[in-house]
Amino acid sequence: MPRRHFLKQAGLLTLGSAFSARIGFAAADVPDALAGRLYKTLKIGMIKGNNLTERFRTAKAAGFMGVEMGFPGNDVEETKTAIAASGLPVDGSVCGAHWNIRHTSPDAATRAEALANLKQALRETRAVGGHSVLLVVGKGEDGPESEIWGRSVENIAKAVPLAAELGVQIVIENVWNQFLYNHEGGADQTAEKFVKYVDEFRSPWVGMQFDIGNHWKYGSMGDWIRQLGHRVLKLDVKGFSRAQGKFTPIGEGDIDYADVRKALHEINFHGWLAAEVAGGDLAYLTGVAKEMDAAFGL
Repeated sequence: MPRRHFLKQAGLLTLGSAFSARIGFAAADVPDALAGRLYKTLKIGMIKGNNLTERFRTAKAAGFMGVEMGFPGNDVEETKTAIAASGLPVDGSVCGAHWNIRHTSPDAATRAEALANLKQALRETRAVGGHSVLLVVGKGEDGPESEIWGRSVENIAKAVPLAAELGVQIVIENVWNQFLYNHEGGADQTAEKFVKYVDEFRSPWVGMQFDIGNHWKYGSMGDWIRQLGHRVLKLDVKGFSRAQGKFTPIGEGDIDYADVRKALHEINFHGWLAAEVAGGDLAYLTGVAKEMDAAFGL
């Protein structure tokens, strides 16, 4: 073997051994560690850079395994170029304008626009190799729960055949939108309404991108994961402090990550974990990735 090839192989073996040792250390020292089960990704808006290729390369250097785009809203061809140049895949996307153009709207024209946005997001996500579109289904301010529940399910269901055709899942995020939970309620709430809502679609192409930080204020995130079970298709994470009543970096706050890890093992979850916190440069994002490693035993 030529010397340069030998040195290259030796370097790869050393790097591989170090990586294996780190994973083994995490598994040994963190109860219910999730090394080998979770794959770190992040929202494209978190990454500083002059263009998509630079931002993708930064995410990869920081330790992430994928990027979540925003569709519609980002250029498909530029995204493909960034993927090819960086070697980092797009695992999914966030549906554009879903906070303002909502499936719960009482206005039929607005709901039609929301449906068009969702279908475009599905197509563009598939075009760049992604497999999920995160969706905020609406807001409680659009009407009584009994009305906006059926209204939104009916509208979103019109996109399910396309999702199945493309092989891209519609993943509903639990957010502070005054819907499917009591926004003024306490920390003893359950995921019962989210379970019933997802089940109304009767489709494996609709599930949850469960945000671990968003509802820690309202209930046990481990128990919500257990209730949702197979409906959890992806994960988001941010920190939250009940004591201070505010969102925090992933490594701060008081979320019970030990119970979250245990619950993810119990539902046999394997998949993507997306950071959804403030953005920054390479040094900052490297810190975010390390916070995820520490919280989940990666």
